[in-house]
Amino acid sequence: MDIRALNAAQNYTGARPATQADPDHAGMAQGLRSTFQDFAATLKQSEAISQTAMTGQADPHALVQALAQTELAVETAVVVRNKVVEAYQEILRMPV
Repeated sequence: MDIRALNAAQNYTGARPATQADPDHAGMAQGLRSTFQDFAATLKQSEAISQTAMTGQADPHALVQALAQTELAVETAVVVRNKVVEAYQEILRMPV
């Protein structure tokens, strides 16, 4: 018997089927939920710093930093949205 065929058979039987859930993985929904919560927290924090800066109680450097973080978060969200739309359009173009 060929040793390569034996190794292939052992690796095949040891592999987890693609249809079974991975118990160690929290799931894509949980990952997306935490990402959206981080995005919302960044926006809320930036808004709070902006409001305190308008009343003169915040450091101008903190305001600039908060605005930069918000800009980065929004740009990231737009890029992710564009990639999702692009992937959806690719799926629609697939022949049935």
